[in-house]
Amino acid sequence: MSQLSEMKKVDIKKGGKKTQDDIVYAHIFDAILEQRLAPGTKLNEESLGEIFGVSRTIIRRALSRLSYEQVVVIRPNRGAVVASPSIEDTRGILFARRVVEKAVTELVCDHADNAQIEQLKKCVRAEQTCFDSGDRAAGIRLSGEFHLLLAEMANNPPLLSFQRSLVSLSSLAIAQYESNAKSHCSYDEHFELIDAIAKGDKNLAVQLMMHHLDHIQDKLNLDGDAATSDLKAIFANVCK
Repeated sequence: MSQLSEMKKVDIKKGGKKTQDDIVYAHIFDAILEQRLAPGTKLNEESLGEIFGVSRTIIRRALSRLSYEQVVVIRPNRGAVVASPSIEDTRGILFARRVVEKAVTELVCDHADNAQIEQLKKCVRAEQTCFDSGDRAAGIRLSGEFHLLLAEMANNPPLLSFQRSLVSLSSLAIAQYESNAKSHCSYDEHFELIDAIAKGDKNLAVQLMMHHLDHIQDKLNLDGDAATSDLKAIFANVCK
């Protein structure tokens, strides 16, 4: 059973310290990272409200936050859709990833302690387990979360905010343009990167990160596999 399957159903109305729109936002963000939400999918407020058991006002707040991160496009009088990065958009996203990932990697090399190194390894081991067991969606999400974890460890809030947008946009671009959706070696490259960070070898770590981004870009073309646009199927894990 996958890690996602083992998660308990989130009670939207009892979110603890999280607000209702925090929880809705997190579910949609994860669905984008996992490539369960296809680029161009219409995000119907009424349907999402029924799925999560909240008002359309809460849905609008969550969609507004995702719009700010550019992964959702809100069209006047036509509703919201998941962003569909063009080829040119994708080039820009990957260029920005290079700039941000280089800065993040250098900062992490300067400051990472043993506990953080172990946290990175735990994330990548979980990623590997998911891919090895055939849980591709969870593996993709954890691959993205690895990069977000690095950005968090860089201890630079603006970089982390920018990286959240870039990682989710990258997932949408990959969903559209990846040529071989069955081929993944991200965890191998992630383990190599962690080793370089643990040694404090900044030059090697940056080189490995750039190679990792090269590998992602080399797999992209115009024939990405289509994903479902059925909102109820996508968020089945939160529906009764």
